[in-house]
Amino acid sequence: MRTRQAPIGITAKDIAAEAVYLAGGGRALLLQIAHPAVGRGVAEHSDFATRMMDRLHATMTFVYASVYATPEELAVVRRSVNRAHSPVRAQAAGDGPAYNAFDPQLQLWVAATLYATMIDLYERFFGMIRDADAERIYREFTVLGSSLQVPPDAWPQSRAAFEEYWRDRLAELRPNADTKRVARQILYPSAIPWWMRALFPQARLVTVGLLPPEVRTGFGLAWDDRLQTRFDRWMRWAVLIYPRLPARLRHSPRDAYLKRLRASIG
Repeated sequence: MRTRQAPIGITAKDIAAEAVYLAGGGRALLLQIAHPAVGRGVAEHSDFATRMMDRLHATMTFVYASVYATPEELAVVRRSVNRAHSPVRAQAAGDGPAYNAFDPQLQLWVAATLYATMIDLYERFFGMIRDADAERIYREFTVLGSSLQVPPDAWPQSRAAFEEYWRDRLAELRPNADTKRVARQILYPSAIPWWMRALFPQARLVTVGLLPPEVRTGFGLAWDDRLQTRFDRWMRWAVLIYPRLPARLRHSPRDAYLKRLRASIG
């Protein structure tokens, strides 16, 4: 049970700066593809088996640009995202639902998984966000959806409304054979740098451990008391060590991605 409280007056920028969210990227992806329409679109238009790192870089660039970039820099990122999304659409076919990467409700689900993952990890590592800050932070994070063509009024209007939306969407998640195949590519990637291969069993444990139990079950992912104990032990050590690292180290991925973005823009 989380009893610590986060610092007073934190903002979305404080939260999004933390490198620990890299550990939650797989969780957000699996939540996204468990949605039937999003999952079909990803299964038919993405290749995690050979382009895992490209997808990671694109997602992190988008997140950091949404929160920290200038309007001009964000416009460049949005154009890049729009180009990638342009062909991602199809009519319903058989049991497969229709999908369109520009559908605001599908984009809202993608943005919601990023927001929920960030908040979950921040509170695990730094303590529960105080009510006085949580509502404001929620409104600040709706910029993630705005960058994905989600109009502000499409977001649930309060944090309590978001929690209801989140519970309802979780109940609708239905991984199928295609999305289970994509999940395996995410959890067992082949085209990753050599130095990541030694770390990936631990990353896989954390990814699966962070999922809601019903989503783990939906994907058919193995989980038992032994794995839960390993996950809990990892979290205890990580929570003990990570917040004590220097801020410049904890925030270095953000700085590197923004530097890379600005260099690419010139």
